[in-house]
Amino acid sequence: MPPKPDRPRRRNRREARALRGPRFAGRGRLILGVGLVVVFFLLVSLPWLARVYTDYLWFDSVGLSGVWNTVVRARVTLTLLGFFVFLVLCWGNLAIAERIAPSFRPSSGDDDLVERFHEVVGDRAGLLRAGLATFLALVTGASLGTNWNQWVLFTNRVDFGQKDATFNTDIGFYVFQLPFLTTALSWLFSSLILILIVTLMSHVLNGGIRFHTNLDRVTPQVKAHISVLLGALALVQGGRYWLDRYQLTFSTRGAVDGATYTDVNVQLRVTYLLILISVFAFGLFIANIWRRGWVLPVMAVGLWMLVAVLAGVVVPAFVQRFRVEPSESTMERPFIEHNIEATREAYGLSDVATQDFDWKGDLTASQMDDHLDTLRNVRLWDPAIMASSFQKEQENRGLYNITDVDVDRYSGDDGETEMMIAARDLAPNADETSWENTHLAYTHGSGVVAASANDKTSSGEPRLDEDLADLEESRIYFGKQQLAGYVIVNTGVDEIDAPDSTADGSSYDGADGIRIGSGLSGFMRKAAFAVRFGDINPLVSGNIDPDSRVLLARDVSTRVKALAPFLAFDHDPYVVVLDGRVKYVVDGYTTTRNYPNAQRADTGGLDSDSGLRNRSFNYARNSVKAVVDSYDGTVTMYVVDDQDPIIRSYSKAFPELFTPVSEAPQELVEHFRYPEDLFTVQTQMWARYHVSSAKALYDRNDEWRVPVEPGVTQVTGATTRDVGVDGQPISPDDLYQSQFVLMALPGEKELSFVLMRPFAPGGRGATSQNQLTSFIVARSDPGHYGELVTYVLPAGNQPDGPSLAADGIQSDPIVGDLRRSQCSGNSVCQFASPVLVPVGNSLLYVQSMFVAGTDVNAPQLQRVIVSFQSANNNTDIGVGTTLREALVDIFGSGIPAGIEDTTITSGVTTDDTGGEPSDSESPTSTVPIEPETPSSGDEASIIDDLVAASDRADAALEAGDPVAYAEAMKEVQSLVKKLDAARSSDGASTTTTTTTPTTTTTEPTTSTTIATDT
Repeated sequence: MPPKPDRPRRRNRREARALRGPRFAGRGRLILGVGLVVVFFLLVSLPWLARVYTDYLWFDSVGLSGVWNTVVRARVTLTLLGFFVFLVLCWGNLAIAERIAPSFRPSSGDDDLVERFHEVVGDRAGLLRAGLATFLALVTGASLGTNWNQWVLFTNRVDFGQKDATFNTDIGFYVFQLPFLTTALSWLFSSLILILIVTLMSHVLNGGIRFHTNLDRVTPQVKAHISVLLGALALVQGGRYWLDRYQLTFSTRGAVDGATYTDVNVQLRVTYLLILISVFAFGLFIANIWRRGWVLPVMAVGLWMLVAVLAGVVVPAFVQRFRVEPSESTMERPFIEHNIEATREAYGLSDVATQDFDWKGDLTASQMDDHLDTLRNVRLWDPAIMASSFQKEQENRGLYNITDVDVDRYSGDDGETEMMIAARDLAPNADETSWENTHLAYTHGSGVVAASANDKTSSGEPRLDEDLADLEESRIYFGKQQLAGYVIVNTGVDEIDAPDSTADGSSYDGADGIRIGSGLSGFMRKAAFAVRFGDINPLVSGNIDPDSRVLLARDVSTRVKALAPFLAFDHDPYVVVLDGRVKYVVDGYTTTRNYPNAQRADTGGLDSDSGLRNRSFNYARNSVKAVVDSYDGTVTMYVVDDQDPIIRSYSKAFPELFTPVSEAPQELVEHFRYPEDLFTVQTQMWARYHVSSAKALYDRNDEWRVPVEPGVTQVTGATTRDVGVDGQPISPDDLYQSQFVLMALPGEKELSFVLMRPFAPGGRGATSQNQLTSFIVARSDPGHYGELVTYVLPAGNQPDGPSLAADGIQSDPIVGDLRRSQCSGNSVCQFASPVLVPVGNSLLYVQSMFVAGTDVNAPQLQRVIVSFQSANNNTDIGVGTTLREALVDIFGSGIPAGIEDTTITSGVTTDDTGGEPSDSESPTSTVPIEPETPSSGDEASIIDDLVAASDRADAALEAGDPVAYAEAMKEVQSLVKKLDAARSSDGASTTTTTTTPTTTTTEPTTSTTIATDT
């Protein structure tokens, strides 16, 4: 019996500890490493954490923390759902890969990298697997969480109560369910692709896939695993194909958007075929588990790609080009009808009323008594020009700035009047470097400036409305302050108020503001704000106490967007004075791009600040009026269209955010305006979709278009340029901007406050794009709010459009004389965009002429110009210092009283304080020119009138009034023509030469100085 081998001696505990080293050395290094990583990520994410924390404080301060919680909950829910689904799938597949790995891993010289990996990882493969799966799950889960808005709509879906014409499915499925289902399946497909890649790498590292061996390069177990993953991808792709059927209703292949002939008859069948191939491929992938090689998977993928390219791309394109397009109008007719119906419904155009406007151009002075209310309310001031005048009025209050002028209507002694109103926002001062002044002292604007849109003072300035500007609370902490940052109120620094303000400025007691507080909580809040603003002053300033409040989101547009980021908002919040306070109203829109068979919106005419401008959508509703109190920042979002399914869905998700419009004060409802941005989109869609016939839509022979914007014509000496509301030159792509006007609609006697936009002929059958083919109005009056009415002019009898009317005015000789006399030297003239005024069966274009000095730049309304086109297409241009004078110039002296008739007293020079003329300046007053009707008698009478008119021209020239001189010369020219006609009728020789009475033609060399009404 051989001797037993010596057994190795067992180490005692001390020797084992010595060999192992300190018990917690490795664990300590791990804890330290993890701690350093956590600290690093905390420091990197500190600004983000500060913003999240202060955002919560802000939502809580305005009483809408529930909105913040709902959004965060949706993000977190979706992120965690994606995280756990991906984690289970990824970790499970990696675990399977580890379990089916071969027990023996043959090595070769080319496998050094794999061997080195195993040497490093050792027995920590499970930890590495869990860490990799967790990291990838966090990334993919966060990507799914960004679709929280789709999740909110999906979980709060409602029915539209209408079905599409293609699949007879409720439209709510397309709007609420289809987007999220499509996103979820796309996310799952991408996740499976990523998991497949990670799993393949794991099999390579574990030896299940070998590239340099004479044995099987893929073990049977690995082959089965990969086949199952490929089969899962095939099934998911089949589900995506199933949803892609509904995407055909958003197709852009045909003559119109939506499912057209090729989509329904070819592409849909191809989609069904691809679904069958997906299921067939799944079967081949599963069958490949029991077969050697990869013939079946390769065959499945090859067949799939062949059908996808050939049947999915080539065949539909061939059918569209060689079968549909040669007979497009016939084959696409039912689908165009579906598009017309869906588009009208999607943009709220189904109920547009259409009325004939029988234009005759036969207006007379005696008929104007029947239209006195309309003529009394003709808008003479342009909002952009009024803003410059208001800004000049604020020069004695250098703290404030007029950023925008809004048009609204208010009741006065003479009934409802169109007003222009602007809030005095705090003026930004780029030179201000003091943190204390910027954020503690200069905190708010003050009050409003308001003036009649149809009136002026005797010096041509806006006639200010002091009653409307008399406020109980004039301080404006929240307004149109896009550049405004945060302010802190109730500090140790007195706030700066207007010189004539009644507010003491010592405290702010509004509802808004994040209270700093005391103790640790107060320190944390100040530190969070310091990190958020990148400024240590909120943390260390001694002027901030526990009762101080931080005001954020002081721009009303920014404020409502923060509260409802899922809505689009209008570019122009407008001011409403209510109960002695200033309110801002911001129109909010619900949109979607998933309305089946509807045409995509034409957004080209929208302002760059519009929330609709950069959105792709084919459905829009103005469902919300967000009302912001300018003092305390309170936001109330009134639901004004509870028939909109999208806003009903959001109301379910955010019940504390929305309020029924029935709870709004009636005085506020009376000031609601039809939204400008929605009207812009609607009119541009209506230009094409006013027709109900599929053939007419396809042929485009009755298509309209919005005419080019005439803009404001600025004249300085010999330089002329047309600019838009933003002061930039007009381009051919700028479309006519809609205008708010107060007038009696054709066929009605009561005044209506409407938003108006004209149309010109367009499309293939248009012979002239400068004529007026129709105009559309949107009513804003309670009881008629939201009604759209189109007035269509006779097809063979259309007057000039706005652009042609503006060109005709500028080419008039009297207007030319005005430009030469008034727009030279240190004066700048501005001719506002013409206002279209329907009167009876006729149309007037009213254009105002403003003059301003280049130094002072305070526009004054100097002349009113009226263009009237009669039925025989003769156009008369009337010029006057008032609207009535301009009408008298065209229609004679029978114009009724009550129309704006404030005579301009230009030429009076005042000093800077608004006092009497200085000693060095001699006052000059306007010579009133009353147009005289020439006697209807013999040539002698006409010659007498001609001499009298020439004398008046000389008198005006000597008085230094070039405008009166130009008007007198116009009368001279008219009398000369009448004299020629009289001589012709008397049988005078055709060679008779008429000599115009000699007048002094030298224009004054000194420019007229415009008086400033202070």
